[in-house]
Amino acid sequence: SEELKQSTARLPYTLTSAQQNAINAILSDLTAGRPMNRLLQGDAGSGKTVVAKFAIQAILRGNAQAAVMAPTSILAEQHYRTLTDLLVSDGLIVEEEIALLIGSTPAKAREEILANLAAGKLKVIIGTHALIEGPVVFNNLQLAVIDEQHRFGVEQRAILRKKGNSPHLLVMTATPIPRSLALTVYGDLDVATIDEMPAGRLPVETR
Repeated sequence: SEELKQSTARLPYTLTSAQQNAINAILSDLTAGRPMNRLLQGDAGSGKTVVAKFAIQAILRGNAQAAVMAPTSILAEQHYRTLTDLLVSDGLIVEEEIALLIGSTPAKAREEILANLAAGKLKVIIGTHALIEGPVVFNNLQLAVIDEQHRFGVEQRAILRKKGNSPHLLVMTATPIPRSLALTVYGDLDVATIDEMPAGRLPVETR
């Protein structure tokens, strides 16, 4: 669509064709009239978060909410910064409509976040498993994005989904999973793979 073209043009870099294919697969899932169940595979640094941004964008257009759950505070903060930059600079939300909820979020800030989430004032929330705790109530959760880093189990995914009324599910993983194992862990998911690195991306060093 025109909006998609403009959004893509506004990115500070060019999408790889693998990212573009993944975005197209996700967008067709979101309009298929049933909840999306998709696994997005790609190495660290392949640009999964920007692909997730397009899924979130589609949900925001319907005035609904999206949640992104990451296994550690550091990863949650990283997603929060990236997505805030992308969504705010694209004019899709204002900064007050996106929040970070992690274990160390101070009680006063947490209360405000929970109130705004329940009232629908917050459109996007990013956090750790703090998102699946009891007091977290959404107004209209339509998309759950889960960055597994092979950490979350099926149960945690299910708890987050129950916070909405059959929301769409996008699971991101940087761990190449053998097909036989993928079927056991993610048997219900359609797979999209980002198998090329963005131009100029330096190899990731794991220390």
